Amino acid sequence: MVNIGVIGCGHWGPNHIRVFNQLADSQVQMCADLNQERLNVIKTLYSECEITTKYRDIIQNESIDAVCVSSPTNTHFQFSKEALEHGKHVFCEKPLTLQPQESLELSRIVKDKEKILMVGHVFLFNSGIVWLKKCIDSGELGKILYAHSERTNLGPFRYDVNALWDLAPHDISIFNYLFEQGPISVSARGHKCLSENNEDLAFASLEYPNNIFVNVHVSWLDPKKVRQITIVGDKKMVVWDDLDNDGPIKLYDRHVERTSKFYETYGEFQLLSRLGSITVPNVGFQEPLKVQGQYFVDCVKNNTSPDITDAQKGYDVVNALCAIQKSIDNNGALEYIKS
Repeated sequence: MVNIGVIGCGHWGPNHIRVFNQLADSQVQMCADLNQERLNVIKTLYSECEITTKYRDIIQNESIDAVCVSSPTNTHFQFSKEALEHGKHVFCEKPLTLQPQESLELSRIVKDKEKILMVGHVFLFNSGIVWLKKCIDSGELGKILYAHSERTNLGPFRYDVNALWDLAPHDISIFNYLFEQGPISVSARGHKCLSENNEDLAFASLEYPNNIFVNVHVSWLDPKKVRQITIVGDKKMVVWDDLDNDGPIKLYDRHVERTSKFYETYGEFQLLSRLGSITVPNVGFQEPLKVQGQYFVDCVKNNTSPDITDAQKGYDVVNALCAIQKSIDNNGALEYIKS
């Protein structure tokens, strides 16, 4: 049984507590939050769970094997670092840190202490995204030409980070996973509509190796909740819609080809669209958060690296986010990313 301490019982903390308590080989022994009312609710739901307003009570508890950091983003580095230095395995919500150098420091501590650090990029455990990865790797889409993601809603609004840092880590981690590497350059614009402090929306263009162009749109200020990714290959195209419970994946047997057949206009002579069938594969469903939690627990029990979303993967996302933010701050200037 893996004993887990959860730091932060706000938005995501209660979900992690629920999942780790539902798994057969883990339990939440203690949770910490500055809000006593939140702690009282947790205590009511999980009577055997100890509660505290001091996060170090968890870190210094020798009976706790692993720490789940689900506190505000600006505390991720400090809490994760202290937990690792005290010999705890760490699961940290996304983004791992606010600066690439901090992520690298955590990675060094992981190696020194021989502990596990896993980042909560939960969409990498989504059955639809896993299916996309297999589809791309199989070559069914052909050469990937470009991709587009849209992650919008009216709220929820945050005050510790902007919409880019809140929402885009999901999409960047997905594209890094699908294309097996991070972007090499970015350009982005953001807009502060509701306050003078944080951008409520952003449009980012990312260039990946192999000439793959990606566009990311994130917003807290939109009339419709959207969670979609479109990937266009030179053989087929695919759309993932996380909110479509009937069929989150639609595979389009469509492409454009050059033809020598004569048509009336020059454009038609050069290019011709081929419209085939639309397939809705059965990708199944498992709660991504529970799959992610089990993966972390298995890594702790077996002392194996969480390769899907380890410290290096967390660094890659933070590195891209910082470059995008720098581009936004410089009115869309192109930023090259150093690995």
